[in-house]
Amino acid sequence: MDGKVVYQGKTKEGKEFEIRYPKKDDATTLCDYINALSQERTYIRFQGEIIKVEDEVEFINSQLEKINNNNGVLLLVVCEGEIIGCSGVEMKDKTESHEGVLGISIAKDFRGEGIGKKFMEAILKEAQDNIPQLRLITLGVFGDNDLALNMYPKFGFVEYGRLPGGSLHNGNYVDHICMYKKVR
Repeated sequence: MDGKVVYQGKTKEGKEFEIRYPKKDDATTLCDYINALSQERTYIRFQGEIIKVEDEVEFINSQLEKINNNNGVLLLVVCEGEIIGCSGVEMKDKTESHEGVLGISIAKDFRGEGIGKKFMEAILKEAQDNIPQLRLITLGVFGDNDLALNMYPKFGFVEYGRLPGGSLHNGNYVDHICMYKKVR
């Protein structure tokens, strides 16, 4: 699956992009992408921290191993040689080994370009097709992320819990909303 392309398309502005599996040599570009999101303090767990390339190399290697063992999926959106999106389904273990946790992000300059919908379709399809034990996909959403809260139900996700003040975002405690989707 190393670098396998699962979708090619164009943004609303006509820029070509592809959705593909990662390659070992994506570490530096992926590190730049994650650090930019972290500095933006967008709706991800990183809120200003700086990730080192060595940590990203380790992350990619672990993800490639999970992909090869049919125990996870990681996809990237690439536009003009730059990573502009990252999404994965990470499987839990033991009594929860049938549950995958979804994460998805798109670079600031590419939001609203129609990439998110295609990206969600691709990650859900790849996870369902390549992780045999997957039965449920769960995710967590910041309570003030209106875009995500409107998008996830369109893909079949349903809220099943809410932790008041469970996430710290831009200096404010917001609800952490838990959602799930049954896939099998």
